[in-house]
Amino acid sequence: MSWEPDTGAPDRQGAPIDTDPMNAGSVDSGSVDSGSVDGARRAERRRADAHDASRLVSFGLRPRLVPARDPDYRDLARRYLREAEFAALTQAIAAGLGLVVLDVSERAGLVPAGAEDSVFAVRIGDYARRAGGEHRAADRLLHALAQLAVAALAYPRPADLADASYVGRVSVHGVDAFVRETCRLLAERTAADDQNVDPPVDAPRLEAAWRLYARRASTGSTRDARRLAGSTTGIIARAMNFLVESGCLVQVGDEAGGTFRTTPRYQVQVRELAADAAFEELLTLGVITVTDGAGSVRVLVDEPALLEMTSAGEAADV
Repeated sequence: MSWEPDTGAPDRQGAPIDTDPMNAGSVDSGSVDSGSVDGARRAERRRADAHDASRLVSFGLRPRLVPARDPDYRDLARRYLREAEFAALTQAIAAGLGLVVLDVSERAGLVPAGAEDSVFAVRIGDYARRAGGEHRAADRLLHALAQLAVAALAYPRPADLADASYVGRVSVHGVDAFVRETCRLLAERTAADDQNVDPPVDAPRLEAAWRLYARRASTGSTRDARRLAGSTTGIIARAMNFLVESGCLVQVGDEAGGTFRTTPRYQVQVRELAADAAFEELLTLGVITVTDGAGSVRVLVDEPALLEMTSAGEAADV
């Protein structure tokens, strides 16, 4: 006699008996599988979003690259502008790297700035060494003044900073003439106040700087006809070359010691710079006016005092 299981036989209540061991103890396996798949998909989507946000930050750290030259960069910039959650994720990743997202646009791309304690922050001492190897406090002050003057002359009207289509033009000799005119106005102001001596260290920064700039030769050349790095035009030329490397200026000619045009990235950074106290001092002289900003970019100082004065009033080497 042979025994054959009857898988379709009804039990005592009349319901079919399921004798398949694979289904024993199962509880709605379809819903469990669906939930796991959805969770995996959400995790994968979050990873993809983080990857895209990180790529956008990395694009922003390539200062001479603009969205118009890279389709991926352009698409990510558009996504940042379109999706609030993606924008927040990008800002969080940047903050974790010690960066502040100043602005994002299809023209300029992502414009970052280093937080004060970030490895991306450019301190004036580091900049001076990169720009020409100067180590004296006086030279660092003149380099900072050159940067402020280039920014003020590049955007001479309040509307220029607000107009995204505006393109400024500056030249080495033009900036030097502008700063020397500022020196003349400061000299007249101090003479009117019977302050014909070097100002103390707690005086406004520009009043401490103008005498240094006025004493420095405007031009000069080395034996091989190169521009003298320590002259004021040499300092300004190095400042502009630094801005070229930073994606802020583009050289368009050699006339007037070198002529440059501004970029959208520089416009964003100058808009932030307009909140700096030294920039405000420069503008209050009446030579030039630029709207105030509310940004976070500052000239970071290496020491408590950027310029130390000796008893004779001359800048001391440090």
